[in-house]
Amino acid sequence: MYYTEGNGPEQNRKKVIVIGHTNPDTDSICSAIAYAQLKKETEGPWFQAYRNGELNLETNYVLKRFGVDVPPLCHDVYAEVQDIDIRPVEGVPPETSLRKAWELMRDMEADTQPIVAEDGTLMGICTLGDLAMANMDSLDPYALSEDSTPYKNIIAALNASVVCGDPEGCCKKGKIVVGVAGPELRESQIENGDIVLVGNRYEAQLCAIEMGASLIVVCNGAEVARIIHKLAEENGCMMISTPYDPFAATVLIQQAVPISAHMTPFDKLLKFLPTEPLEDVEETMKSVRHRYFPICSTRGKYLGLISRRNLLNLKRKQLILVDHNEKSQCVDGWEEAEILEIIDHHRIGNLQTAGPIRFTNRPVGCTATIIWQFYQNKGVTPTPQIAGLLLAAILSDTLAFRSPTCTLADEDAAEALSSIAGVSAEELAAEMFAAGEDLTGRSAKDVFFADFKRFTQSDKSFGVGQASYMSRENLEHAKSLLQDYIQEAREKSGLDMIFFMLTNIQDTSSVLLYDGEDAEALVKEAFAGDRERVEEKPVIPEKSEHVVSLPGVISRKKQLIPALVNTLRRM
Repeated sequence: MYYTEGNGPEQNRKKVIVIGHTNPDTDSICSAIAYAQLKKETEGPWFQAYRNGELNLETNYVLKRFGVDVPPLCHDVYAEVQDIDIRPVEGVPPETSLRKAWELMRDMEADTQPIVAEDGTLMGICTLGDLAMANMDSLDPYALSEDSTPYKNIIAALNASVVCGDPEGCCKKGKIVVGVAGPELRESQIENGDIVLVGNRYEAQLCAIEMGASLIVVCNGAEVARIIHKLAEENGCMMISTPYDPFAATVLIQQAVPISAHMTPFDKLLKFLPTEPLEDVEETMKSVRHRYFPICSTRGKYLGLISRRNLLNLKRKQLILVDHNEKSQCVDGWEEAEILEIIDHHRIGNLQTAGPIRFTNRPVGCTATIIWQFYQNKGVTPTPQIAGLLLAAILSDTLAFRSPTCTLADEDAAEALSSIAGVSAEELAAEMFAAGEDLTGRSAKDVFFADFKRFTQSDKSFGVGQASYMSRENLEHAKSLLQDYIQEAREKSGLDMIFFMLTNIQDTSSVLLYDGEDAEALVKEAFAGDRERVEEKPVIPEKSEHVVSLPGVISRKKQLIPALVNTLRRM
């Protein structure tokens, strides 16, 4: 969800999500794409169009027709780990010494050190507590060899210089032996492969070489005789010189052990994904005493650390809503997001924001008409592809200018966009509607919820779906398919009432299917002023329950919804 291309202060700016309503229609999708593009051209590249559901056949056809990619699906906008500040504590390789790890943690004022493989994969975590335990348990003289400690770690821990030998090697066997004084200690103290700390005594150095020491540490910066140097090389013995005395060297050499030997391994870590819901993370944090928690990608790549304190610096997702302003039609989690702007042509709904925002609501037939007006105001000419999308949205929402919601502004916009896109509005409308009403292989559920909206009024919840048809035959086929499903649709959606408009574009009429305890009474009361619009008798023999004909009613937004809502207020 972050924009990371390019340079400058906006490099890590979060994307702004431009999104339409749930169960998106052509206007919702095309307006989101077009407005995101306008924002990119006039403000910056961090605007991104998303969809709040699967596309219907008509919208799919339109996007393919103009060669535009389907916007990514946005399941929800709940706060996630990636919406807080993730502390970029740099990871260290597994061979890093305990001493070096402690110095890094001290300098960064951190108490947790991630251990990361060369490819960026998180291997484990080491805390100050782990370092303290390692220090307290540092009495094992075999620790360096058991953990295959690199010579480089020992050289760095002791601030030593190489006398002879290969510093790229590591301790493979043996123990630490300190302060060999003379030949009488040869057999009892030193074994083949041991690490021996000595002073400037010639006989002690020679003893260590003869007994097969793998590493000799000469303390106090003592000089090494040429003969000793030569013997060490001949016997494959590594020699280094440290300015520290034997006591200090004994303490420091134990801190050369690789940090991987004392880390909590990946499979035992409590870690989070960037997309993990913040609410779940907060609950998990309450149950443990850890201070920092690693963040990893799905492939285990290390991204940073978070703590409880980071939860206070939440950067909410930013939204621009197009073609809706009802809570029930918003993407899940919108309450936790920051709504920057709303562009709509429907009634003012029940959505509330924490502060003032830019809200554009105009009485036109399509949100795409408003987006086209924005392009004009900014002096930006849309590409033929974007113009085609906006034209298709207008044709879809106005039913090719037949809907009572259609205005002169819609017709003017369509004419201009048709010219830019280089297509005939009439031909495009015919192609779109033909693609959208194809029922081949479609289930009742798919057809019913392809363009479905939820509403609440006077403590009653209801939903209204709509499908438009140029062919009477296809309309009758859809009616037969949906009549047997509408009760199941209401029960599964948990609504009090449910309606579905089967709109005949050619003769500007609709057949309304309905279900719910008060649905029939509501419909009859809503259209009681025009008795010709509601048939008291069944329109289809035997299967006529829950069906009424509505001549002249083809707009869900302007004709059906206002009638139902106003009636519910009175009732």
